Amino acid sequence: MKKRIFLFVGMMLAAATAAGATTLVPPGNRDAVQPDIPGASSRRTQATNTTFQAKYRKIYALLQNDAGLRGKIRQVAAAYGIDPMHIVGAIVGEHTYNVDAYDRLQTYYVKAISYLTSKLSFAYQGEDIGDFVQRPEFKKCASISDSYDLWECREQVWNRSFRGKSVGGESFPNDRFGATFFQPYYAGQTFGLGQLNPLTALQMSDLVHKVSGLPKLDVSDPNAVYKTIMDPDLTLPYVAATIRKSIDAYRTIAGFDISKNPGITATLYNVGNPEQRAYALKAENDKRRAAGQPEKLPEENYYGWLVNDKLDELKALF
Repeated sequence: MKKRIFLFVGMMLAAATAAGATTLVPPGNRDAVQPDIPGASSRRTQATNTTFQAKYRKIYALLQNDAGLRGKIRQVAAAYGIDPMHIVGAIVGEHTYNVDAYDRLQTYYVKAISYLTSKLSFAYQGEDIGDFVQRPEFKKCASISDSYDLWECREQVWNRSFRGKSVGGESFPNDRFGATFFQPYYAGQTFGLGQLNPLTALQMSDLVHKVSGLPKLDVSDPNAVYKTIMDPDLTLPYVAATIRKSIDAYRTIAGFDISKNPGITATLYNVGNPEQRAYALKAENDKRRAAGQPEKLPEENYYGWLVNDKLDELKALF
């Protein structure tokens, strides 16, 4: 395992060197006050008769009371060459603004086992995702082997050719690829300690297999995908891999080193699509430089702002 870790971290450092100079995004928040929290998050919290502060204290207590969990986070962070605070930030943000944390880690393991006996499918109106991606529109993706690039390609095809359109007399919803095909319970639902969605897990499968040695996920086995998301021992590497992808994307595409700012990585964990966002930031800064203006740094959203604001308190746990 140690050899695998050192090889991976070495690869990342080599990639950073090859990419040339980067601008370090300093720790802390760019905004003095927290950006607005989306109404959906507020309504969800009010509906469960709690508050953001209470939800934050609950996930903080889980981390504080479970030394084993903190040890797992440290170990996984080392394997992916990131600060543990990036993983902690993602977990804290999700359980503060998305769903409430369970009181004990053991509950996540019990939930994971339950998904092995559930009958799940990744489909839309009876068409399995495995059959859907065989449509001719996805031909350009067929030669891609890496799981991240493959599912990114398929998501782009969905957005361009199907989302909100009628194809062959069949109408498709104007909704995200993941919400349409990968939510057997209800659209937008995420699961587990890291509140991952199945599409993200499928994207990260190859990287997690390479670094952590876990079996690759198969889209034809939704139960195994959900078990992986729910089991803390399996999901933490996926959380770390997702963060690692964001750090690498911003370094190689946009020229920013966000590895010292957990609020920025938490923001990207929350909003997703780090490569697209890195390209958009690069394009904006290219225009700013051409106009003689200073470059724009990546900025935290409401979710990442909380992580940076609470960082000293979270660091004290580790």
